[in-house]
Amino acid sequence: MACYEMGKLEHGMLPWRELQEDYIGHDVPDRPTKKPRRQRFFPCEVAFRDSVDFLVEPKDFLNFTQFSLGYMETEKEASHIDAHEPKFGGHQTFEEREQSFFAVNQTIRCGFVRGAEGFPSTGFDLKEEDKRYMSTCRVVVSSCIFGSSDFLRRPTSKLISEYSKKNVCFVMFVDEETLSTLSTEGSTPDDGGFVGLWKLVVVKNLPYKDMRKTGKVPKFLTHRLFPSSRYSIWLDSKLRLTTDPMLIIDHFLWHTGSEYAISNHYTRHCVWEEVLQNKRLNKYNHTAIDEQFSFYQSDGLTKFDPSDPNPPLPSYVPEGSFIVRAHTPMSNLFSCLWFNEVDRFTSRDQLSFAYTFLKLKRMNPDKPFHLNMFKDCERRSLVKLFHHRDPSSPPPPRIS
Repeated sequence: MACYEMGKLEHGMLPWRELQEDYIGHDVPDRPTKKPRRQRFFPCEVAFRDSVDFLVEPKDFLNFTQFSLGYMETEKEASHIDAHEPKFGGHQTFEEREQSFFAVNQTIRCGFVRGAEGFPSTGFDLKEEDKRYMSTCRVVVSSCIFGSSDFLRRPTSKLISEYSKKNVCFVMFVDEETLSTLSTEGSTPDDGGFVGLWKLVVVKNLPYKDMRKTGKVPKFLTHRLFPSSRYSIWLDSKLRLTTDPMLIIDHFLWHTGSEYAISNHYTRHCVWEEVLQNKRLNKYNHTAIDEQFSFYQSDGLTKFDPSDPNPPLPSYVPEGSFIVRAHTPMSNLFSCLWFNEVDRFTSRDQLSFAYTFLKLKRMNPDKPFHLNMFKDCERRSLVKLFHHRDPSSPPPPRIS
C-alpha cells in the first residue's frame, strides 16, 4: 500500500492525477465577480427534558466496547529520538499508525509525547494547580481562544441549571496573549481564575505555529486533559452555550445510546466537496490538501452516496464546532486517531473525519462505535453563533 510519512509522498504513492481521474482538479475555478447571496440557516426544535432535576444516567450506559487504551508519554524507540527533534504528536511510523486503528489493548500516541531527558517540553504546558483542578472534573464543557482570535463568549447563565453550575467544569484554554487582551476588555479572571462560569486555563509553549492546529489539542484530547472525566462537551469559541450541558448529554448520548455525537455540515456531505471548498477559499496549502486527500483515496475513501439506504454516516462532512462525548474506550480511541490525522496532515479536521471513522469501522467489524451524527439545525438550537473577532470591533456586552 502506498503511504504518507513525514509530510512527503513515499515511493509507491501514485501521482495525484493518475490516482483519481475524476477528482475535482488542481485548477480551481475563478471566484464569481458578484458574491452570491449568503444562504441563511435556522435552528430547529430539540425535545429536551423540561428539567435536569430527574435526570438519571441509564444503567450500564458506559458498557460499550471495552479494551485498555494507554498513551505513550515518550518515544519508545531510541532511533526516533536520535533521528528527530521531539514533537508534541510524536513520530509515528506508518506501521504504528495502521496498528493504532485496532480496538484492542494497546498504548498509542495521542499528543503530549515528550522527548528524551534533556529535550525541552514539546508544548501545551499548564500550571500544576490547573492540572489539579482539571483532574477533579467529571463532566466538562471546554473551549479555547489562542492568538486573541475571539472574544470571550460566556454561557447564558440564566439557562444553565444550578446543578450544572455546581457539578460541571467550564474550562476555557487561552494563551498569554489572549489573557492579556481579554483583561484589557474587562474579562479579568478573579482570584480563582474564573470569568463568570468559565475557568481560564493559561497554556504556555504552544505546540504548533498554526493556531488552528494548536486548537485541536483541547478539541480532540479532552480525555487526556481531564483524566477523570466521564462526559465532555466541546464548543468552538465562536459559539455561546445557551443550553444546559446535562440536558445536552441526556438528549444526544443517553437517549440515543451513543458514545459520541457531532452534527452534519449544513451544506456539504461529501469529502470531495469539502476539498474543493477548502481550496476555493485558500483555507490551507493546496499541495498539502492534495497529498492528504490522495492518500485517503488510496486507502479506500469513496464519495458519499446519498442514494445508499444504509449509509455508514448521514454525512461524510461534520460541522465540527460542537461535539458531545462519553469518554469510553472507543470514543477516546476515535478522538486520538482523528487528532493524529490532524497532526500528520492538515489542520482542516473536516477532511479527515469520515476517513478516520470509516477506517476504524472497517478494521473493527465486530466492535461497534456508537456515533450519533445529528442535524445541524439542532446544533444551532444549542448555541448562539458569532463571527470571529474583527480586531477593530469593541468587545461584546456581557450577557447573564
